[in-house]
This record gives sequence, structure tokens and C-alpha cells, in this order.
Amino acid sequence: MADQYALGYLLASILGLVVVYALFSKRNGGKAESATAATTTAIAAVNGECRSTNGDDADVIIVGAGVAGAALAHTLGKDGRRVHVIERDLTEPDRIVGELLQPGGYLKLIELGLEDCVEKIDAQRVFGYALFKDGRNTRLSYPLEKFHSDISGRSFHNGRFIQRMREKAATLPNVQLEQGTVTTLLEENGTVKGVQYKTKTGEELTKFAPLTIVCDGCFSNLRRSLCNPKVDVPSCFVGLILENCQLPYVNHGHVILADPSPILFYQISSTEIRCLVDVPGQKVPSISNGEMAKYLKTVVAPQVPPEVYDAFIATIEKGNIRTMPNRSMPADPLPTPGALLMGDAFNMRHPLTGGGMTVALSDIVVLRDLLRPLRDMNDAPTLCKYLESFYTLRKPVASTINTLAGALYKVFCASPDQARKEMREACFDYLSLGGVCSTGPVSLLSGLNPRPLSLVVHFFAVAVYGVGRLLLPFPSPKRMWIGARLISSASGIIFPIIKAEGVRQMFFPATVPAYYRAPPAK
Repeated sequence: MADQYALGYLLASILGLVVVYALFSKRNGGKAESATAATTTAIAAVNGECRSTNGDDADVIIVGAGVAGAALAHTLGKDGRRVHVIERDLTEPDRIVGELLQPGGYLKLIELGLEDCVEKIDAQRVFGYALFKDGRNTRLSYPLEKFHSDISGRSFHNGRFIQRMREKAATLPNVQLEQGTVTTLLEENGTVKGVQYKTKTGEELTKFAPLTIVCDGCFSNLRRSLCNPKVDVPSCFVGLILENCQLPYVNHGHVILADPSPILFYQISSTEIRCLVDVPGQKVPSISNGEMAKYLKTVVAPQVPPEVYDAFIATIEKGNIRTMPNRSMPADPLPTPGALLMGDAFNMRHPLTGGGMTVALSDIVVLRDLLRPLRDMNDAPTLCKYLESFYTLRKPVASTINTLAGALYKVFCASPDQARKEMREACFDYLSLGGVCSTGPVSLLSGLNPRPLSLVVHFFAVAVYGVGRLLLPFPSPKRMWIGARLISSASGIIFPIIKAEGVRQMFFPATVPAYYRAPPAK
């Protein structure tokens, strides 16, 4: 009898080993590739879900804790998600962009419960823009009459703002911020299961979650597998901080239509003014050998408002000059189960209009609303199909701000072409008319009325206004020809941008099937 029990026990053990081997082989797909082996050896199966080997589970992994990552971490954490944020450097960032939040972005900040993050950082209120050209200027105010008195734009030190959001996210018990560098997205059978990363001590770890959201910024090294990145660098910004001076219009951003391209001024604290000088192309004069200082003094300084001239020269003399490339990249996602791209890693536009943070915060609101009904996110293919609606629902806001940024930059740049000169002049004069001619474009710029059709109407209204100026009072063949080229030039500026954004998604999102995706049943 004992022998029979022993035989039965032996057969049961062999059968168990066979089943375990079969399951293991099926999971690995019979492959012996090192990346897959690394992924599968770090996975423990618990009730059919992927779990981290240290038992520290998360619903969402967020790569990057900049504006998008930190705001998203707090938003999802507040909704009860277990969030693990991995950020390369948790010290305060020091950037020369991401310092102006439009009123539309501030409204999104309120919607996310993060409006207190602009407090206690010496943020300055912004009520509109002042436009300067050839000794003339005009003030363009945000249409804020229908909003609460607190609603306006905000300008600040980017690093202080990000640190406030990180601190607020970290107060939630279900949000963990960790300093580390994500090196790889871990995939299994086409589904992203998590990430591999190095801690600040150099230890290599893996982390798994049903959803990984990549927000690692404009220099992202993870986006190639999640989108078709077509990065363009139309220009570079040269950044300076001016002190002990006052801008002509208090609490307004200042845009100088200079030659060869725009110059920006806005206050980032009670004592500091940020100056951003746009330099077309991907190369800038060298800072180290003094070429940059010479360029700023001889080419740029004569074009700045006299109120800030002395402070501008003094800042150059101090030598605290920084540069950064201005990137533009339309959103072209590759829907991937288990992963999503957000922020500058996903979509960039020229920073001339200060719309980047507004787009990021708007995207977070869209994603939050999509994820709220979901209780189980472990069915990656179903979740991926459902989240395809995110790419459509975000389009009206994102594409309006993206298109406006790209089009305005091209219009505001100086050009030897007569038609482009007329377009630039017409744009300044059109905005100076006041009424709907200024409030319409400014409401688009501010993110308060992000409607693509309104953008196209105003853009071509500027072009038609320019043609009218050419033909009145007496048209001539030369002026008619310039007018025709002006319309052609306007079309050549805006239509390629619209095409890159997606005509159907931008103007007719309701015709895209993903627009109507319902949450998964379970």
C-alpha cells in the first residue's frame, strides 16, 4: 500500500512539473531572447496579473515628474490609483521655458485641484500681451470678463512650480515618487508590462503595472516604440533674466516683432523678467568665444523697448546666457497595449505662444475622465482600444494651440519676401483693430476658446485684411499679384500644420469611431 502511495505521489509531482513547464514555455513563446528572459524572470503570476517581485504593486507607472508627470500623478492618486513615479532627477529643475501658464491652463489646474501650486512661488499674474513693431505697440487683453477675478495667466520659475506639484503628489499615501532613470519599457507579446530602471545608487530594478505612462519630456528616449516621432527644430531660444527694470505694460507678456524673429519678455517673479530671444535655425552664436554677447548687443539690443535696454545690456555683461532648441512634433501615436505617451514626449509645438502646459493639463483632464469609470485595467488590449479615444478627444484643444503656435511663429518672423512682409504687417494691424479682431485671436492663444474653425477663420481674415490694404484705394497689377501671393503664402503656412495635426480629428472628431468608445464592461 505504501508503494502505491509513493507511486501516486511521484506521478503527481511529475505531472505538476510538466504543467509548470508548459505554462512557462507558453508565457515565453519559446523565445530565448535576453530582453524577454529578463522580463519574464522578474514577473510573478498572482491571479493572472503581473506583479513586481518585491511585492510593491502599482496600478500606474509614470515615467517623468515634470509638469505633465507630477500633475498626472496627483490626479490619478486622488482618484484612488496606486501610482509609482520614476523621475531622473527630483531636485528643482532649472529651465528657461515652461514659465508662462495661459488662463485656459490655469482653469485646467483648478479642475485638477492643483491651483494652489502657483502660490508661494512668487508667481505673477498675466492679463494679456503687448505687441511691438517698428516703434508702434498695441495691448491685447485676455477676455476674462465672464470669469472669476482670480482667473488669469500665471508666470513663474518653472522649477518652483514643478516642485510644488511634486510635493503635493507626494502627500498622497498611494503615490510614490522615486529618483531613477528608466532605461527600457518591458514588453511581452507586444504588451508593455512595466519598466526597467536604475536607481540613484545604480541598482537595476524592474517595476510592473497594468498601465505605463511615459512623460519623460522633449528629450524622451522611450517614445520611439510608442509613436512616429517627427521632430522639427525651427529655432533656438536664448534665455536671460533681467533685474531692476520694469516692462512697459505691467502684468503683460511682451512680444517684439524683431528682425530676424520675435523677442519675448515676461515677469517670472516680483524682481525678475525673463527674456527669450528667438534665433532661427539649429545653430546659435557661440557663448564661449563672445559671439553670442556681440550678437545680442549689436542685433537684438537696438530692437528691445527702451525701458529694459539698460537691464538687457547689464545682463549680457554678467554672462548668464543660456540656450535651448525649440522643438515641434505633431502627435502621431502608435497605440500600444499597456502604455501611453503624454506631455512633450508625445506632442510639442513652438513655445512662442506659451501653450505647452495648457495642452498637457488639458490632456490630463481628458485621460482622468476616461480612466475614472475603470476598476480593472489588467486587460491591456481592451484598455488600449478604449484609450484610443484619448487621441481623438484631446484634438480640438491640442491642435488649436499647436496650429496657432506654428502659424504665428512663421508670420511673426521677418522675411525678404514681400508677400510675407505684408502678412506680418497685416497681422499686427488686424490685432490692433480691437473688438473681435483682437479678442478672437487672444481667446485662442489663451486656451479659453480652443476652437479649430475659429482659428482658421481669424487666420484667413488676417490674410484678406492684408489683401484689402493692398488693393485700396487703387489696385495695380503689382499689388494684385502681391495680394494673390499673400493668400498663397497664408495657405502654405497653415495647411501643412493642419495636415500634420489631422484634418478629420481636428475639425470632425465626432466622425472618428474612437470618439464613441465606451469603457470596458468589467
